[in-house]
Amino acid sequence: QGPPSCPGERLTADEMDEQRRQNVAYQYLCRLEEAKRWMEACLGEGLPPPTELEETLRNGVLLAKLGHCFAPAVVPLKKIYDPEQTRYKAAGLHFRHTDNINHWRDAMSHVGLPSIFHPETTDIYDKKNMPRVVYCIHALSLYLFKLGLAPPIQDLYGKVDFTEEEINNMKRELEKYGLQLPAFSKIGGILANELSVDEAAVHAAVLAINQAVDQGVVARTMETLQNPHAMLVGLRQELAGPYQEVLHQAKLEKGSNARNRVIPEGEDVYDWCLTQAEIQGNINKVNVRGALEEVDNALERQDVLALHRALQDPSLALRCLQRHNLELYLEQLSSDLEEKALELGYLELLEQEEVQAGILTANQRDEKERAMLRAVSRINAAVRRGVAAETLEALLDPTAQLPHVHPAAAPLYQHQLGLLQCQHPRGELAQEELFVAVEMLSAVALVNQALDAGDPSRLWSSLVSPAMGLSGAEDANAQRYFEDLLQLKGQSRKAGAEFLSWNDIQDSINSTNSLVQDENHRAHAVQLVNQALLQADPEKTLAALLLLGPSLPDVTLQTAPRYHHVLCRARRQKAQATEDNGAELWWEEILEGVCQANQDTAAARSMALGTAAINQAIKEGKTSQTLRVLCNPAVALHGVLSACAGAYQEQLGALMATKRPAGSTKPSWVRHTLPDGAEFYLNLQTLEGSWQRPRDGSFNSTHLSREEIQVRAGQGCVAPLASPGLSWCPVSLQAVIARVTAAHGRERLWAANVELVVRLQARLRGFLARRELAARRHVLREQGPAAIRIQACWRGYRQRRAYRERLHYLKANTEAAIKIQAAVRMWQARRKYQERLSYFRKNIKAVVKIQAFVRANKARGDYRMLVHTKSPPLGIVRRFIHLLEQSQHDFWEESEMLRLQEEVVKRIRANRQLESDLDLMDIKIGLLVKNRITLQEVVSHCKKLTKKNKEQLSEMMSVDKQKGLKSLSKEKRQKLETYQHLFYLLQTQPVYLARLIFQMPQNKSTKFMESVIFTLYNYASNPREAYLLLQLFKAALQEEIR
Repeated sequence: QGPPSCPGERLTADEMDEQRRQNVAYQYLCRLEEAKRWMEACLGEGLPPPTELEETLRNGVLLAKLGHCFAPAVVPLKKIYDPEQTRYKAAGLHFRHTDNINHWRDAMSHVGLPSIFHPETTDIYDKKNMPRVVYCIHALSLYLFKLGLAPPIQDLYGKVDFTEEEINNMKRELEKYGLQLPAFSKIGGILANELSVDEAAVHAAVLAINQAVDQGVVARTMETLQNPHAMLVGLRQELAGPYQEVLHQAKLEKGSNARNRVIPEGEDVYDWCLTQAEIQGNINKVNVRGALEEVDNALERQDVLALHRALQDPSLALRCLQRHNLELYLEQLSSDLEEKALELGYLELLEQEEVQAGILTANQRDEKERAMLRAVSRINAAVRRGVAAETLEALLDPTAQLPHVHPAAAPLYQHQLGLLQCQHPRGELAQEELFVAVEMLSAVALVNQALDAGDPSRLWSSLVSPAMGLSGAEDANAQRYFEDLLQLKGQSRKAGAEFLSWNDIQDSINSTNSLVQDENHRAHAVQLVNQALLQADPEKTLAALLLLGPSLPDVTLQTAPRYHHVLCRARRQKAQATEDNGAELWWEEILEGVCQANQDTAAARSMALGTAAINQAIKEGKTSQTLRVLCNPAVALHGVLSACAGAYQEQLGALMATKRPAGSTKPSWVRHTLPDGAEFYLNLQTLEGSWQRPRDGSFNSTHLSREEIQVRAGQGCVAPLASPGLSWCPVSLQAVIARVTAAHGRERLWAANVELVVRLQARLRGFLARRELAARRHVLREQGPAAIRIQACWRGYRQRRAYRERLHYLKANTEAAIKIQAAVRMWQARRKYQERLSYFRKNIKAVVKIQAFVRANKARGDYRMLVHTKSPPLGIVRRFIHLLEQSQHDFWEESEMLRLQEEVVKRIRANRQLESDLDLMDIKIGLLVKNRITLQEVVSHCKKLTKKNKEQLSEMMSVDKQKGLKSLSKEKRQKLETYQHLFYLLQTQPVYLARLIFQMPQNKSTKFMESVIFTLYNYASNPREAYLLLQLFKAALQEEIR
């Protein structure tokens, strides 16, 4: 809501007083809002609402930043404590925040603001007088506007609205501290009086200027402005028209604000007229506007000399102007002007701060350019000397404006830059060339670091960085790049090169891409092989294998069925192992399968040829020849003994005799079946082997084969062939050999081991008997727990039955059992007591002597301690207190001391209250002298102070009418004792009060110390309370440090 309005009906005195307090609260909120908006315009950042502005100003950060705005030399940003307010938000106010407040006060003194406006540090830090702080900000704004260092402050009275709750809160806050609102409307007059020499002459000149502005005559206004008594500076005749227009507008605005505002302090002429400071501020404003227009014209014409003249205008007060940077100024300010036009959507002059910022930016650019050229020269000199450490130091210079340099790669920079420098026509690298070279070398250094760290992801990010500039790098080959480059780096390190060069990296990537391309071609061929395996066509499988070319040697047409069979079997086994019907063979598995098929072919052909040789030797009937071919490793027969050569020939000959030819002609092909179901065919005439069935389909029936003899032999011994893929032997031949060898061996064995067989039989019979006994014992052990459980159940049943019978008997005779127990216990106790009593009666004299001796010894020891000890224990003193002499005088002295201590405490309290009242009276008298409060307020405060002193004096002179502790009731006495315990605990345990002090607001902690802490410790009137008070201060300091 806005300012409270007066109702039409007559108000009571209380209502009028309440409305006046609300008016004061609203006016103060408006002043806070004015100060907030002015500070936002100066600082360029948002501030909290006016209801929170007072609390925000207490840490002094915003005030110090404000001081930096108009006095940066006095308050540099690095001097501001806690500029981001992180310490304040985390732990509240810190004593170092007072430095910010002092910096602000130093800045105001530096610019010349009269000290009468300066607030004290405690007014801000302890929030003792925040209206005075806001008053100072208003005075500072007017003074800075006069100097042209800040914009004018707005008059928002009646233009802003506040809620009723905000007004009531501010009213209660002002009443709480008992502060009077300063006369904000009289700031201009006070400032003029403080700054001028002849107050009357200045006042008359200012009023004449206001009258001339009202008349609207430009010449008359300019004449009054040039009056020396007005003490105005910076006047320009060519700006007389703008002076009249701006001053007239400012005077109309001030008059409008004055009509909307209720002035409780009484009407003043400067409430309607412009003050000398406001006039000077508007003149400075017009001068700055004119100078900025000159700057804009020079920028539009791109005239360097005109820009230089415009920038040298004293009204702009620009710093750090350098004539050799005029071209940079023109370029920077033109750019700023274009950016501002694009941002706003229309053409607008640059502000004074924007022009200053552009000049500083151009100066920084020039400094950076000069420093860069010097740094590039140092780099070239260092590279030319060939010392890697010096080159690295020169490259690390930030003024060179080069990319990031890695110190670990100093030799790399030195070597590569030295090569570039030697190849350069001028023998010296420019900054742009150094930038590109260092950027690329830094990227190469990152690649080397990633290889040293063994980080593939970091290596890939370095390879694809634009600074690296590599070609052909593919994401899919990142891991291969890492492995190949790591191997290449190891080789180069062995050769003495610590770092890989850019060419090494590019060559490695090209080589890796070529290898990957070959692998992709191989993968495509492997895919075709897997697709061919899905079809029952060995020729397609052979065609797919031939696509692999040189990487898969010894692929023959005759072995094609075996290739197909072995690879299909490997694929089925892989599908079963992985439980994936779509599993495919990899390159290694295909290579292994092809090698296995070749080995199977060689082994099968050797086995078939060996079998044919055995058949031929049997036909010829030569025992020695038959024995020799039976020992052929290709046939893989086991257990062949030379002693059984005749038997072998006889048995095998008989077996061959049972074979009869199927026709008149004997076919030349023989079939051999392998354990995996595959069939191998051998031509007995050409000795040609094949995995494909002959076209005529007929086989030699007289040839001993494995399948035919296996049915006749019934069993055989199978041994592995030379190839690991085949595991079988001709069962017919092996069965005959095994049978003959076994018969020969058994005959010799029985003859040589008769006694051993007898002992073996005896041991077997003993083993059978022991096994039967162990089985019986095992049955018994297995059934043992069941037998034990049955026995336990039976015993438990009997025990429970006996227990129930006994319990029933006892319950039937409960009273008799109780009597018996009582009689027994009584007899035992009586006997023990009588025995002890009889013992004492027999030794009564010894007991008396021992007791007397102990008591006497204890008394002597206590008395000796009382006499000779400086601080005897309390129990000993209490025991001999009756021996001490006390008189009525001692009691009187003690009571008198207590009374005097109470009197001192009362006087201390009264004196402190009088001091605070006198301080407030001094403040009001000072304000009265400066015309900021009325005389009636001072008189009323004096009367109130005199009345309070009289009441306190009458209280001290009056006789105490209380009756003491005896008049307290039992409940109040208990409450008093409870408070005594509480105060004793607070005195002896200072940590509670120490923590409480720092939990309270800063503005209340001092009052809390004066009113509660010193009273609790009785103002340290005796050594004990002084010691406890020091302990409290110690704990408080520890808590603050923590």
